[in-house]
Amino acid sequence: MSDSNATDFNNPSTFILLGIPGLEATHVWISIPFCTMYTIAILGNFTILFIVKRELSLHGPMYYFLCMLAVTDLVLSTSILPKTLSIFWFNSREIDFRACLTQMYFIHCFSAMESGIFVAMALDRYVAICHPLRHSTILTNRLVAKMGLAVVLRDGLLALPFPFLARRWPYCTTNFIPQSYCEHIAVVKLACADIRISSYYSHFVVFSVIGLDVSFIAMSYTQILRAIFSLPRKDARLKTFGTCGSHLCAVLAFYFPGLFSFLTHQFGHNVPPHFHVLIANM
Repeated sequence: MSDSNATDFNNPSTFILLGIPGLEATHVWISIPFCTMYTIAILGNFTILFIVKRELSLHGPMYYFLCMLAVTDLVLSTSILPKTLSIFWFNSREIDFRACLTQMYFIHCFSAMESGIFVAMALDRYVAICHPLRHSTILTNRLVAKMGLAVVLRDGLLALPFPFLARRWPYCTTNFIPQSYCEHIAVVKLACADIRISSYYSHFVVFSVIGLDVSFIAMSYTQILRAIFSLPRKDARLKTFGTCGSHLCAVLAFYFPGLFSFLTHQFGHNVPPHFHVLIANM
């Protein structure tokens, strides 16, 4: 009997997404803020793309990076939210194994791309504040395109092993994923095999992508703050720092929940599952 069960799960045709474990009775209510934020994300990012395209005065590095960020946000949120909302509204929890792997790739790929774009935007702010007279000569359209291509290639290739690693493991115990989407570690934890390769690779990606990106952003803002505090007038300092405020808030909102989710997967065994999933969805 156990051999039969093992055979059934070695190549699962579907996984079952549990949504937010422990809060199943309130899924419909939880869907309201989820749906609201997804609608805002869709409308807001398309509005950014439309305005930048129409307004010639916005055809510059900062707004090109903003458009890259908008596209990344659209793909990332659309990779997660439609399936999550179908779980909340229709109890549609099944997801095809290949669809799960595809979703996994898009989530990890575009999360890393978002991190890379934040680095590019930090570099733009650094040049604009610390070398304002050379901004247009340093950050040319050609350099911006090369930076965007570098981010796409780096993160597209780094995310590629995630679905292949998840596919190679045998799943002989359960196919229930205690999440609302197919996150790599959440999936491979269901495998009845030694998944250290997957775990090591996840750590490698986190430290090589997030670690390096955060370091570059911190270095940029260290130089930016030095330049700001060297300004003689207080109103000039506030105005200059105001040009970085939205970027800095976005950086903090992006990295803190992601870092919390990663650490919870690794060490947070006492964190309630519903709290972990809610933070992961942020």
